[in-house]
Amino acid sequence: MTYRIGIDVGGTFTDIVAVAEDGNTTVVKTPTTVNDQSRGVLTGLGDLAARLRLPLYALLNQCTRIVHGTTVATNALLERKGARVGLLTTQGHRDVLEMHEGLKPDRYNLRMPPPEPIVQRNLRLGISERIGQDGTVLQPLDESAVLLALDRFRQAGVEAVAVAYLHSYINPTHEQRTAELIAATLPGVYHSISSEVLPQIKEYERFSTTAVNAYVGPALRNYLTRLDEDLVAAGFAGELFVILSHGGIAKVHDAIRLGAATVLSGPAGGIVGARMAARSMELDNVLPFDMGGTSTEISLIAADQTALSAERDVAGTLVALRSFDILSIGAGGGSLAQVDAAGHFDVGPESAGARPGPVCYGTGGVQPTVTDANLLLGYLDPSSFRGGRTTLDVATTEAAMGRLGAAMGMDGMDTAEGIFRLINVKMADGFKLMTIRRGVDPRRFTLLAFGGAAGIHATSVARELGISRVIVPWMASVLSAWGMLASDLRYELARSHLAETTALSDEELFGMLASLASVVERESGFGADLIAKARFEYSAEVRYGDQIFEIEVPLDGLDLTARGLVTALETRFHRRHEELFTYASPGHPVEIVNLRVALIVPSGFRPESAPSWADKTEAFPIRTRHAVISGRKRPVNVWTLEGLRPAQVIDGPALIESENTTVLLLEGDRAKVTPDRSLDINVKKSPTPTGAVTEHS
Repeated sequence: MTYRIGIDVGGTFTDIVAVAEDGNTTVVKTPTTVNDQSRGVLTGLGDLAARLRLPLYALLNQCTRIVHGTTVATNALLERKGARVGLLTTQGHRDVLEMHEGLKPDRYNLRMPPPEPIVQRNLRLGISERIGQDGTVLQPLDESAVLLALDRFRQAGVEAVAVAYLHSYINPTHEQRTAELIAATLPGVYHSISSEVLPQIKEYERFSTTAVNAYVGPALRNYLTRLDEDLVAAGFAGELFVILSHGGIAKVHDAIRLGAATVLSGPAGGIVGARMAARSMELDNVLPFDMGGTSTEISLIAADQTALSAERDVAGTLVALRSFDILSIGAGGGSLAQVDAAGHFDVGPESAGARPGPVCYGTGGVQPTVTDANLLLGYLDPSSFRGGRTTLDVATTEAAMGRLGAAMGMDGMDTAEGIFRLINVKMADGFKLMTIRRGVDPRRFTLLAFGGAAGIHATSVARELGISRVIVPWMASVLSAWGMLASDLRYELARSHLAETTALSDEELFGMLASLASVVERESGFGADLIAKARFEYSAEVRYGDQIFEIEVPLDGLDLTARGLVTALETRFHRRHEELFTYASPGHPVEIVNLRVALIVPSGFRPESAPSWADKTEAFPIRTRHAVISGRKRPVNVWTLEGLRPAQVIDGPALIESENTTVLLLEGDRAKVTPDRSLDINVKKSPTPTGAVTEHS
C-alpha cells in the first residue's frame, strides 16, 4: 500500500492527511511546535503511523510524496525575525526600499510612522554599474567595489545578500557576475538576485521582493533541509514538495531559491481544497472561509476561477510574486479578548497561539480567547475535544472570563457572548472587503467553511452577510492539507516585453512565448518522464497605454501559431477589462508588459470523495447539551458527523461534532447530508443582517 501525505503547519495546529492508493483517508492534528516546526511534523507523522497501525519507518517508506505547507517565511516577516540582509544596488538607488514609491497604507494619517525596511540603511550599498533600459551596458560592473561591499557585509555578520541593479530584468549579466563573487567570497551565505526572483519592470516591486527573498531564505533553507534529512532518516523514500503561494508545488531546492513565494504556503492549499470541494458539488461561486486557531483566511472563487494577485503586502512589505488573492485577518480560535486602558473591548488580532494557547487548554494561557468563549457558550464538549485526547478546563476558563467581564461590569457569560458576536462581525467585515467593496454581491455566493474553528461561526457569519447557503466539506478541519495533495507541480517564469500590440506581429509574439517556454523547460529540472506528462500554460499581462497597472490575460484555447494571435489577445484584454471595471476602451493603445509561461505536471490526485457508508439507516442524536442560542441557554441536540446518513436532514438548533471540528446550527437552520458526507446548510434569513447589502444596492 502506498500513501501520499499532505502537511499544513498552522499557527496553532499542524494538520496531516494521508491518502492511501485505495482512497482511504486518515487524519491527525497535533499542536504546532513554534520554535521548530519540524518537531511537530515528526510528532504528527508518528501519530499518523500509530493510527494506521504501522511503524513510522514503514509508513514513510511506503509514502511516494509529501506536500508541505509551512509558515516559516510568513513568521519571519510578521515577527521581524528574518536574516540580517545586505543589499547591493546601482549607485544612487539605495533608498528605493525605504521610499516605498512615496505611498502610505493610510495616506491621510499624518502621524503614521514610516514602515521599517527589512534591510537597514548602513547595509544598503551602491555599486558603480549601469544597464540601460534596452539592455545596453552603459557602465561596467566595478568588481572591486563589490568585493569591498562584501567585506563590509562579512564584518557586519550579514547572513544573506540581495542584489538588485537597474534594468537587470532585461540584461542580468551584472547581477550574475555579482552572484559569482558572493559565492566565492562569502561561501554559505544565502544570496538572492532580482533577475532570478522577479525579472520584470517596476523598480520598487523588484527590489522589495528580492530583499524579502533574502530575508526569509536562510530560515526556510535551514528548516526544509533539516526536515528533509529527518524524514529520510526516519525512512522516507519519496520526494518532499512545498506548496507555493500561487497554489502550485515546487521541489525543495526551488522553494529554497524562491522563499518569498511561500509566504501564503498553507492558505494556498486551502484554496485548492475549496475549489475541489466546490467542483464536487457543482458550485461555481463560493467564498472560502478558512478559520483556524490563529487567523482567518478569506477569498473568492467566481465562475470557478480563483483570482491571483501580484501585489501582496505582508507585514508592511511588498511581495510582487503571484499568489492567490487571500485576505488574512487576525481572527481565529486563539484570538485574545481584552479591554484596553480606555475601557475599549476588542478581540484579536493577537493570538494565544499553540503556546500558551487558550485558557481552557490548561497549558498556561490566562487571557480568554474565542475558543474559551465557545466552550462556555456550550458549543464545545470539554470531554471530547480533539477526539477526547484533550480535556478542556471549564472552571479555570469561567474564572478567567469572569475577570475579563468584571473590567466592563459584565458577568462571564455575557462576556463570552460578546466575544462570539464581535469575532463574527470582524470576519463578516473581512468578507465585505473581498466582495462588496469590489462590487460583488455576497448573497449570490455560497459560504464554504473549513478549518478547525469555522464550523461554529459559519452560520452566524452567513447571517451577517445575508448569505443563505453554507457548505461544510467532510474534510473541513484539514481541508488545506488535503488540498495540497491535489496541487500540481508547477514551474513558471515571467519576462518583461514592453511593446504596443500595433507594433507586434503574430510571429514575434509567438516567438517570444516559444523562447520563454524553452527556458522554462530547461530551467525546471523536470526529467523526461515529468515533461511527457506536463502541459504549458501561457498568459500575458496587458494594460492600456496610459495605465500604471496590468491585467493578466490567459491565452489558453488559442492556437499560438495561427494568424490573428495579437488581435485575439487584444479582444480578450478588452473583455477582461470590462468584466473587472465595467468598461473597455477598444480605441486606446494596448501594451503588453509581461509574458508568462508555466510548465505544469498534474498531481494525478483522485481521492475518494469520502469514506463509504457502512449503514444507511437514519442516525439519531447521541446526547443533548445546554448551549446559548439567540441569547438564551437551552438544551440542544448533539450529533456526530461520522454517524450521519446520506440525505439525512437536521434542523437547528443543533451541534454536529467530529473529532477535529464542530458545526453549529442556529434556530431555523437546516442541514442536509450530501452523498460525500458534507453538510449543505440552508441558513435562516436574518431579519436585519448587520451590514448586509440591500435589495436595491
